[in-house]
Amino acid sequence: MNDQIQRFLFERTNVRGEIVTLERAYADVLERHDYPGAVNHLLGELLCAVALLTDTVKLDGTLSIEVRGQGTLSLLMAESNPGGELRAIARLDEEAAIPGDAAGFRELVGEGQIVITLDPTDGQRYQGIVALEHDSLAGCLAAYFAQSEQLPTRLWLTADGQRAGGLLLQRLPDDSLNQDDDAWERTVHLAETLKDEELLGLEPLEVLRRLYHEEEVRVFDPKALYFGCTCSRERIAGALLGLGAQELREVLAEQGGIETQCHFCHTRYPFSAVEIEAMLDDPQGPVPTLH
Repeated sequence: MNDQIQRFLFERTNVRGEIVTLERAYADVLERHDYPGAVNHLLGELLCAVALLTDTVKLDGTLSIEVRGQGTLSLLMAESNPGGELRAIARLDEEAAIPGDAAGFRELVGEGQIVITLDPTDGQRYQGIVALEHDSLAGCLAAYFAQSEQLPTRLWLTADGQRAGGLLLQRLPDDSLNQDDDAWERTVHLAETLKDEELLGLEPLEVLRRLYHEEEVRVFDPKALYFGCTCSRERIAGALLGLGAQELREVLAEQGGIETQCHFCHTRYPFSAVEIEAMLDDPQGPVPTLH
């Protein structure tokens, strides 16, 4: 199975969709961490969701989804960009009991909110927030579209720790495209028959054929997806400078240098005292490189 996202639409209707399958990119995220099985499953769903939303909004920049909970899982975050790069991370309450593999979405996150951030390459950053009022990630994201975008949208997400899959259907506001008044209800009803094992085990075109063999579906070229981290020495240096000179010098006095690690990919970034002082003297200058 290839890691890819496939766009499609139903001819002479205002209903469009996307289907995503992940295996290698999903494994690349999980192998960098040691999360409980239930968290791994939810991370797979979130990776699929962020890929689907990035293609849906057609953003030239990065899109991130943060699930901020008050339960065992305090943070779940995934990020994607138009190039197909995906990354994700989870943060658990260290004092909470390790959840069982069958723990559900609300059992893991409790009360909280989902924050969706659109950060375009050019233009203003946008954030949308929706409360966690549904029993699944897919339900909460559908509520976000209904509330913030006012677009009827449904998602089906699943993951098993090895593979992850997702399907999105959306009804566009342009009724001039629609020559079939029942198209939205019918396509959603058919999608409700989709089994998790089909979404995880079948190629996207086969899923669409099984669901919509009586519909006229136009399929676009698939786009490859893969794990990719946007961390860099420059970005880490900028984050360190944001701590302020006093705090940095206190750490230097105690440790003699500073080493930090990307939470997503675990790449380590060491900075010597000389390098930190050079950065403080010229915050706009080039970041010193270790030799």
